[in-house]
Amino acid sequence: MTTEPTPAALLAAAVGPAPADIEVPLPPTFDSVEAERQYRKEQLAAGFRLFGRFGFSEGVAGHITVRDPENPNWFWVNPFGMSFHQIKASDLILVDHEGTLLHGNRLVNKAAFVIHSQVHAARPDSIAAAHSHSLYGKAFSSLGIPLDPITQDACAFFEDHALYSDYRGVVNETEEGKRIAAALGSCKAVILQNHGLLTVGQSVAEAVWWFVTMERSCQAQLLAMAAGTPKLIDRETALTTRGQLGTHLAGWFQARPLWDQITASDPDLFD
Repeated sequence: MTTEPTPAALLAAAVGPAPADIEVPLPPTFDSVEAERQYRKEQLAAGFRLFGRFGFSEGVAGHITVRDPENPNWFWVNPFGMSFHQIKASDLILVDHEGTLLHGNRLVNKAAFVIHSQVHAARPDSIAAAHSHSLYGKAFSSLGIPLDPITQDACAFFEDHALYSDYRGVVNETEEGKRIAAALGSCKAVILQNHGLLTVGQSVAEAVWWFVTMERSCQAQLLAMAAGTPKLIDRETALTTRGQLGTHLAGWFQARPLWDQITASDPDLFD
């Protein structure tokens, strides 16, 4: 289990000693369920815009979910068949673990609730989950191997990601969702063999960041393997680096520049 650093330790690790009056940005807290729900929906809409910006779309495949703060057995998700580039907070739909539409008037992606309902059920600590058929993630998944600690960024996943090797086509059955959740275990990510990547987090920002950096780590390892034999970072150093880069707070914090960028360029996502 990765130990969470204090905000002060996170700042010190990144920039060195700082004056005591410097405030470290932290995930927000809320006075009402309604305010937290709106925040989570806006974060989710921003996450989809980022997925679109990074090219993590393949037709109608892919989904990000976030639990509803009032009922953790409900989650918000993208409407089936809607472009990531166009999703607004008001477009999101609310479903339960059986796929029943509770809010909204658009189609529900069956694979989204089959996978995510079981992941959310198995991981009550995770608020959000992200999955898409990104290019390098699906290419790497076909190898049936885990990510190696060959870069600093990849160390965030060292001994903290899993491999699900039982691909059976488009996920339409709850039992396969349960198997994926079981493979994920307590990790932050799972490589779905012949399929793609799935990440989880204690916020939408964290889950989306793990997906972005895992996709890039897959790309880096594919490039390195094509060029030669990558040199591995030793286990002790990899674990130390994971403790610096792979925590919930570090994941949330590293996503902040992306959120600032997308909310500035796409203000309509808040509609």
